[in-house]
Amino acid sequence: MSGKDAGSYKRHRDDPTRMYPSLDLHKVYSQAVLMDTHGVVGREERIENRAENMEKFSDGLLPSTQVVIESSSTCYRVFQILCKKHRVVLANPLKTKAIASAKLKTDKVEVLKLANHLRGGYIAESYIPPSRTMELKELVRNSANLVRMKTNMKNRIHGYLLLMNSVPIDAKPFSKEFIQGLRKIDDLKVPGYLRLLESIDAEVHEAFKVVSREAADDEGAKLLMTISGISFYSALLLVSNVRDVTRFPDSNSLAAYAGLVPSMHSSGGTTFHGRITKIGSPYLRWIQGHCTRINIRNGLLYMSFTSCVFSLHKLALSAHMQPILPWILFRSVLNLAESCPNADVKTHE
Repeated sequence: MSGKDAGSYKRHRDDPTRMYPSLDLHKVYSQAVLMDTHGVVGREERIENRAENMEKFSDGLLPSTQVVIESSSTCYRVFQILCKKHRVVLANPLKTKAIASAKLKTDKVEVLKLANHLRGGYIAESYIPPSRTMELKELVRNSANLVRMKTNMKNRIHGYLLLMNSVPIDAKPFSKEFIQGLRKIDDLKVPGYLRLLESIDAEVHEAFKVVSREAADDEGAKLLMTISGISFYSALLLVSNVRDVTRFPDSNSLAAYAGLVPSMHSSGGTTFHGRITKIGSPYLRWIQGHCTRINIRNGLLYMSFTSCVFSLHKLALSAHMQPILPWILFRSVLNLAESCPNADVKTHE
């Protein structure tokens, strides 16, 4: 659902039979409630998180019924089942203040608040990407997690060598010569660490092969790879986290979605600007900062801008320039949509 459609549903006062179901999702079960237009609870039950139970719950509702669920780690599978027959509203728990700031948090209280917000039309909705985009998003995140595991294992080896006061190996860390030097150390733990490192390294290579193949088949990713400093992995991560760029009215909104805009507090004619909001995907902010620093380091992009502020520290310069990348992404994908109408740049299943 696009950003312009968020909150477009209204309270139906002229339909006394209309019901407002809500689900509070957990790992094993979900708390469900069915509320009418007058706020009277018609049904309240606990449902086990099985596909057949959710389908039975869906079958008991009219096709025109809107169902609200809270965004969580278990919501996407439930959404896929319910959206076959109903319009599903995914509530943002951080922006639904009645839930985020509540002092009394129980399953029954939260599910009643969700139903009441849906009845009044006050749900702050979260964007629900297509299933294909979700697959790509999990693919790039899995690759990033594997690289972190590899780095963690290398740090453990370094830490263990320092702990055992081993003789320093005169070679670049984790080069062939360094690995050969590690194998000569007479210690039971070092070979085990090396086996784990080799196993993780193999998984990293396989994951990046898949990412490279998927990026080569995605029109949006191929367009982004024409920008210096953006590789196949960076391009696919950006595309999978944004995808439908037409949800945003301008590039400033896209930068705000990525959490790259400064926070602001204005009261009584006095305005304070703070650090960036860091709202949204941390992966999106991480890769945009990474790509920006590569461009600054290599001097491939924004040459006229960087020459004007050459005295600034590169890290500070990177923070100033990160919001520029959403503008490039915004314009690039819009140009793709105009030049290739059949390209997958919108959220169509």
